[in-house]
Amino acid sequence: MASKQFYLLGDEETTALDIDVSKATDLGSLQLLVAGHFAIVEPSGIAFQSNDGPLPDVEDVKKANGTIAITIDGHAVREVPGPKGMPFVGNYFEILPDHLGNNQRLFERYGPIFKTTSLGRATCQINDAELASIIFAETDFFTKKINENHPLYPIKDDQAGVFLSDTDNPTWSIVHKFLPPAFGPKAVRHYAPIMQRCIESALPIFDKLEEDEESWNVYQYMTKLGGETIGKVVLGMDFNHFSEVDAPMHAFVRAIVEVLSLNKKIASKGEFFAHLPFGDPKKLKEIQDWEFSEVDKVIKNTKAGGTEDLPLQDAALHATNVIDYLVRAVDSNGEKLPKENLISAVIVASGAGFATTSTLLSWLIYGLVSYPGMQARLLQELVDNDFTDDTVVTPELIEKLEFQEKYVKEMQRVNNPSYQPGRTAKTDLVLPGGYRLKEGDVVIGAIHHIHQNPKYWDNPAHFDPDRWDTDAVKNRHKAAYCPFAIGPRSCIGFNFALQEVKLFLPKLVWRYHWERVGDAAVQYDPYFQLVRPVNLYVKTQRRTVWPSKSDLDKW
Repeated sequence: MASKQFYLLGDEETTALDIDVSKATDLGSLQLLVAGHFAIVEPSGIAFQSNDGPLPDVEDVKKANGTIAITIDGHAVREVPGPKGMPFVGNYFEILPDHLGNNQRLFERYGPIFKTTSLGRATCQINDAELASIIFAETDFFTKKINENHPLYPIKDDQAGVFLSDTDNPTWSIVHKFLPPAFGPKAVRHYAPIMQRCIESALPIFDKLEEDEESWNVYQYMTKLGGETIGKVVLGMDFNHFSEVDAPMHAFVRAIVEVLSLNKKIASKGEFFAHLPFGDPKKLKEIQDWEFSEVDKVIKNTKAGGTEDLPLQDAALHATNVIDYLVRAVDSNGEKLPKENLISAVIVASGAGFATTSTLLSWLIYGLVSYPGMQARLLQELVDNDFTDDTVVTPELIEKLEFQEKYVKEMQRVNNPSYQPGRTAKTDLVLPGGYRLKEGDVVIGAIHHIHQNPKYWDNPAHFDPDRWDTDAVKNRHKAAYCPFAIGPRSCIGFNFALQEVKLFLPKLVWRYHWERVGDAAVQYDPYFQLVRPVNLYVKTQRRTVWPSKSDLDKW
């Protein structure tokens, strides 16, 4: 047996391990062998050296005397860097209230990964697509385990089985069998007429606001619109958000908004804070209990109306709403989704569904009033596709709106609602670049910063939908654009969210010219789970004249 001693450069030589290298026939097989012993995630970055210098091939390694040092991408193994912070509070005041701006500053200082601690809760963040593809994959190295350091810990729900539960929890597999068919492409197309009715119900209210010469907060009304859609599509309920201009937000929507806000506040204040029996943690628990009871009532009413059990895919295409689907859907064994999982899954689907779409819609309107030429080009595309006041926006029409597709993608790149999907190290490991992680370390795939990384995006701060036609973007790293994350734990509702905004936007652009009110910088809410604009005000003007059809080869 040809055994050699290897150690990670940066560690003491006394940590060296004996490894039999007799069966290694080339550098690649040796790298793979050594990576397995030291939990090095990417074997191709491994290089070897002895006291006499580099060992470039396997025969050099076999002939070397003494211990052999391992480098990763030319680096010694190292701890994840980051600012030292203050006693107890850690980096809390260094990050908040502007976590996007301050995290960007830390990336520029420390490189593709850094670590911060906020009131005892430690997380790493990455802005590198290669690292993102590693952490988002469900492998021997990373998974979704929502421990005390995870940003979703205060609202973790093992019964939900979607993004609020651990991958290794059996519930995740159960729910993940039932829920995706309700949000797949065919099912989402099935719900397009309901979405159409929702936007049509909102237009008279926007007309009235214009008639009264009122400016209005975009996010508030987009929350009403997104909430109205979720109410009908998921719960089968009419929230009456557009019965009048000042119609109140439905209690269920208010509860979800409050939960997302409370979770962010609690998660920002350290693990200990989440366990306090008073204040925000108590309020969060009370709201969650109320949501559970309300969804339970809806389920009972749905069952009372009578339903026919159907296989998963058939149920998704025949159900009148998502709860109707979940009540009647049976798997290949004739089993239904257990009630406790059903309630939690519906709550999560409702919250994630309307919060993401309402925020993205708000940013899309921000783009109309902030980036020159966007309204004109979106409108021209509608004219060129024979759009009228009576046009029904079908999935087939959406597919023809190529500029709108690029506009939505670019908005998600620049102002994506979600920004912090977290994954957890399953073991002690070494990332590319030589960065060492411990089992249980939480790594945040910082979507906003991945999308702003000049390594992957030319002039990333510039809003340019046409970049999506370039070879550079078409051939980008697969994880350089990840608005819904990637991998097995990516967002199952992305089809729903994208169809909704792409269906609503044409109606809003065709009917109105949009103008920004005021010139104050638009702020996001740092204590909310998503990146939402809170002070964007607009006025609309009903269009009476539309441009003529253009040369369709113009764009």
